[in-house]
Amino acid sequence: MAGVSTLLKYKLTVLGDESVGKTSIIIRFTYDKFDSTYQPTIGIDFLSKTVHLEDFAVRLQLWDTGGKERFRNLIPSYIADSSYIVIVYDVTNRKSYLNISTWIEDVRTKRGNDAVIVLVGNKTDLVDKRQVSIEEGDNQARKFGCMFVETSAKDGFNVRHVFFRIISNVRQYKKPHDNQSPNLSNQQPSPQESQHTPPNRSQEQDIHPQHPPLAVPTPQASS
Repeated sequence: MAGVSTLLKYKLTVLGDESVGKTSIIIRFTYDKFDSTYQPTIGIDFLSKTVHLEDFAVRLQLWDTGGKERFRNLIPSYIADSSYIVIVYDVTNRKSYLNISTWIEDVRTKRGNDAVIVLVGNKTDLVDKRQVSIEEGDNQARKFGCMFVETSAKDGFNVRHVFFRIISNVRQYKKPHDNQSPNLSNQQPSPQESQHTPPNRSQEQDIHPQHPPLAVPTPQASS
């Protein structure tokens, strides 16, 4: 992209119970694809996506975690240096919703309030099977001081919005070279906010979003 001279990097870890759609959300955002064949994540997987903004670019390092209990001991080390945490539950699986508090507790224990947490209710396309209302999701997010978005990885509904909410909300608190950690605990999006993405693997993908110019918090140092 012409004029872009700075590449900023941010680590984002996606957490949640098994089968809630963590991988599907990442794949939809990164490649705009959906695979109906379920293949559970074994341990930790990694992808990245570069987002081109007005005068710089942001590379989101997306860490996909396995939801099985035997992988839980791997998660704290990945949370430790993540700028953002996305916690996903399945709106058709109430147990996954009830387990939100455990996931958030894990994050708060490791990071306090230093990491931005986004609560995501996935699988909104399964309307007849819904067990968790949008109001319940929003109330839970408010209780724990998180942002909240409902999505469908299958049809692409709101998936891009999850990631652009993160970037755009941080702009209120930080400039690209500020050294403070982001804290959006008091910022609550409306559960009715939505953005549709047309339904449609390389390690990195570039996008040029048709959104207003955004800013992000201080990036990780390049390795």
